[in-house]
Amino acid sequence: MHNSYKEHWENVFTTKAEDEVSWFQPYPKTSMEFVDLFNLPLNANIIDIGGGDSHFVDALLDKGYKNIYVLDISSTAIERAKQRLGSRASKVNWIVSDITEFEPPVQFDFWHDRAAFHFLTSEEKIYKYVSIAEDAIKKIGYLILGTFSENGPTKCSGLEIRQYSEVSMSSRFEVVFERIKCIREDHTTPWKAVQNFLFCSFKKN
Repeated sequence: MHNSYKEHWENVFTTKAEDEVSWFQPYPKTSMEFVDLFNLPLNANIIDIGGGDSHFVDALLDKGYKNIYVLDISSTAIERAKQRLGSRASKVNWIVSDITEFEPPVQFDFWHDRAAFHFLTSEEKIYKYVSIAEDAIKKIGYLILGTFSENGPTKCSGLEIRQYSEVSMSSRFEVVFERIKCIREDHTTPWKAVQNFLFCSFKKN
């Protein structure tokens, strides 16, 4: 399973341009609003899970954040992000890993995941993700998750996904996290399809 899953994503990022994937956003407005909401200091440890070639890292660098980590299963996606950032890429910690096998090098103040968690469909993988996040996030650190809502698609990029509601997402994380707020958002893909996302923020107790 694991290798074919990695191959799937290498293939996506090898064959599709940045603006040919449904999740493309020129500017990650909602994600940056959470960064502002929590008033994170510029030396905060921030990780983007499944960051791929998302522009969240660019927006963080523009604001002056110094300890940014980007994790993705696809080395192709990370290479693309590095090329886009040019000399600024050296300011970022790049990690090629399956999230369910991730061994965090530091503890994080802010864990951000837009559209990676919902690709985990087995209980075992979901459990692994949650336990890694529980350990990796500092006390009073933040977790931001964006997934397809119950009104969103049931598949993405040819793979089954798991939809979430505020209740089902919160129940996954409620052991060590307290939910702060959730918002729903319609994301428009480059080909003008509308996908309903649920974003929830949590604070580690």
